[in-house]
Amino acid sequence: MSNTTTMAPFDLSNRSIICYTPTMTTTNGLWQGDNPFDYSLPLFIFQLTLVVFATRFFVFILKPFRQPRVIAEIMGGLLLGPSVFGRNERFANAIFPLKSVMVMETMANMGLIYFLFLVGLEMDISIIKRAGKKTLSIAIAGMILPFLVGIGLSSLILVDDKSMSHPGYVLYLATVLSATAFPVLARMLVVLKLINTDLGKLALSTSLVNDVCTWMLLALAIALSEQNTSNWASIWVVLSNLAFVSFCLIVVRPAVTWLIKRTPEGKPFTEFQICIVLTGVMISAFITDVLGTHSVFGAFVYGLVIPNGPLGAAIIEKLEDFVSGLLLPLFYALIGLKTDISLISGASSWAFLFVVIPLSCVGKIVGTMLMTLVFQIPNRDGVVLGLLMNTKGLVEMIVLNVGREQKVLGNQIFSLMIIATLVMTAIISPIVSLIYKPRKRLAPYKRRTMQNTRLDSELRVLVCIHTPRNVPTMVNLLEATHPHKRSPICAYVLHLVELTGRASAMLIVHANRQSGGPALNKTQAQTDHIITAFQNFEEHVGHVQVQPLTAISSYSTMHEDICNLAEEKRVSMVIIPFHKQQTVDGEMEDTIPQFRMVNHNLLQSSPCSLGILVDRGLNGSNRLIGNQASHEVVVLYFGGPDDREALAYGWRMSRHPRVKLIVMHFIQRKETTTQTPQEDLLFTNLDQSFTNGREEKLDEEYINEFKWVIANDDSVVYVDKYVSNGEETVAAIRSMTHANDLFIVGRGQGIMSPLTDGLTDWSECPELGAIGDLLASSDFETTASVLVMHQHVGQDQDGEEIFVIERPWQTSESYQHMKQQQHMQRYTMPVGMGHSLL
Repeated sequence: MSNTTTMAPFDLSNRSIICYTPTMTTTNGLWQGDNPFDYSLPLFIFQLTLVVFATRFFVFILKPFRQPRVIAEIMGGLLLGPSVFGRNERFANAIFPLKSVMVMETMANMGLIYFLFLVGLEMDISIIKRAGKKTLSIAIAGMILPFLVGIGLSSLILVDDKSMSHPGYVLYLATVLSATAFPVLARMLVVLKLINTDLGKLALSTSLVNDVCTWMLLALAIALSEQNTSNWASIWVVLSNLAFVSFCLIVVRPAVTWLIKRTPEGKPFTEFQICIVLTGVMISAFITDVLGTHSVFGAFVYGLVIPNGPLGAAIIEKLEDFVSGLLLPLFYALIGLKTDISLISGASSWAFLFVVIPLSCVGKIVGTMLMTLVFQIPNRDGVVLGLLMNTKGLVEMIVLNVGREQKVLGNQIFSLMIIATLVMTAIISPIVSLIYKPRKRLAPYKRRTMQNTRLDSELRVLVCIHTPRNVPTMVNLLEATHPHKRSPICAYVLHLVELTGRASAMLIVHANRQSGGPALNKTQAQTDHIITAFQNFEEHVGHVQVQPLTAISSYSTMHEDICNLAEEKRVSMVIIPFHKQQTVDGEMEDTIPQFRMVNHNLLQSSPCSLGILVDRGLNGSNRLIGNQASHEVVVLYFGGPDDREALAYGWRMSRHPRVKLIVMHFIQRKETTTQTPQEDLLFTNLDQSFTNGREEKLDEEYINEFKWVIANDDSVVYVDKYVSNGEETVAAIRSMTHANDLFIVGRGQGIMSPLTDGLTDWSECPELGAIGDLLASSDFETTASVLVMHQHVGQDQDGEEIFVIERPWQTSESYQHMKQQQHMQRYTMPVGMGHSLL
């Protein structure tokens, strides 16, 4: 039994003797009078449950502050450890007694072994081979200064212990301060929306090189920390581990490649193959532990040499949730349980803490900036890159834990370094978010709207997909947009996936994937379905190019990914599904409420025009490539930039030989208006902010040009509809509900009109505008889909709105002649009062 001295959890000393009873694994039951905390398995289960709850509590608390998960996991351990709850002797001895150390340490290290294997598996070793002079220089320069800072500051706290290896002590501290945590940085870049930027890619590759150097330093530190062995033993440790790495590269990697080639393409790997690979993890960990380094080193190297591909993806899918979600937090919690903040006392301890954090951070920043100046990287990017290189996490915790196990680091210096790494990591995300916003290095482009896109040029569209249910209508909509030799369509199809906490890539560009291969999970199955559908569309419809992508992000920031991709690809329009879907009985029901938030955020920040698609089928069973299929499209035109955008899109669709376009132009009756004569001359359904007449002139020009161009086009029907109020407007729209497949309407941003008066009193979705909300309502009986258009309005340097309208027919002689004829009558004939083309 243990001695009676009350001790903090996991504070082992030479005076403690722990006795284990082999038969005390599981309890006989509460009804037999057994205390479950006296048995190892029930006690471990309860400990693990507490760790998970404490970890998730801090994850929830720190999520708004964009803190990496490692902070929450260590703070959960600090909460349960001697720093907070563990200060209570009864809690410490009952919940985390010394006799439970072996079980928790063993399970935590097993989780750590497999997590490091997954980290190595996700790393692309070819990046290290391809690392150019810039990446290597920045990584090494960013390590040298903090390394020297660690050597210099290690003299502030020296433990007078002759059995301790002072070179090993200095090397452990310097390694921790100079290291960068690649897994934590990757997740942080995802949260900060920097992972797809040039700076983010440079930070990832630099941290990867830094990580590999840190493992080398750790192996050297372990070799030097053995005080009771000769120098030859340390040399043998280093040489034997180099031999192990060489064996993995020369023998293991080709063997795994052969195993992969034996599996036919598209076929799943057998359980035997997966079992062989996972057994290799334990064998590698055993070998490196026997050779004198930590077992996690072998697991990491073994994962690093396995080729990227379907085998790695299959293993990650099987292990990542269990290892990352359950076992790895146990290791971080153990770090917190071993940390006692009360040991940080005295002037020297606080001086060390307050000096090491700023000096180490500044050392990283200065070392990184020196190299960024050499390679002509902007100073701001250099500072941010240096800050990102200060990210600490898993590797640093391993180094400190190994140093403590090797009795090189005492409890006090261990606690000091844990707090220092926590603080250094916690301040990175808020500082970077505050001082750095990714700058767009793209050349400005004017054609960010359908109205400004020439009919004889390529149309670039970003199509957003939530679920495969959105696919048929989106495909039919793109077909109806009439891809042609002179006006091809380039469609970027973006599958939007919620980020569930993994350190996953923010944006995945898909190559053409062979059909028939098994999907690893539901998300990939949906992605494969979407890719297959749009590839089939690309193959059967000419002059269409499709690029499938997947964006993995939280719903609160998903609009940023869409906007960044839209600007990067220079698209003219983003199409995204409405947050409601039609049920079998015709009702519109909510799907995921966060979809509405994504749409709302896009309306505020989209760099181009936006179309929200209310999906009711659009003849999903028919395809326009079939000889008998056709679509009837109705554009409801009231005036304003959004309605011009709706008319521009319908105008493009009208060029399709099997699309019939009906344009219903709503005009207020003169005899019922009480407006001034000058206002009566033009549209009266515009907001008073446009009293300068600019919008009225743009509407007049656009509608007159449209009527002139389609004068001899039998596939287009133009109707002047005179109404007095919202009630008559609704009646006119209802007359069209059973005669078409698609409504295209403008959102009507900021427009107040008597023609829509009263329609917004009971609005369910005001983000669609008055008419869009009416058509999307369950009370409005129609089987037609609705496309609500929102036109992008650019701004000049002074913040003033600018309108650049380019149309392909404006350079023709007939158009110039028409403009001369219209010049004299522009202000004498009210818009839309001319002859109806119906």
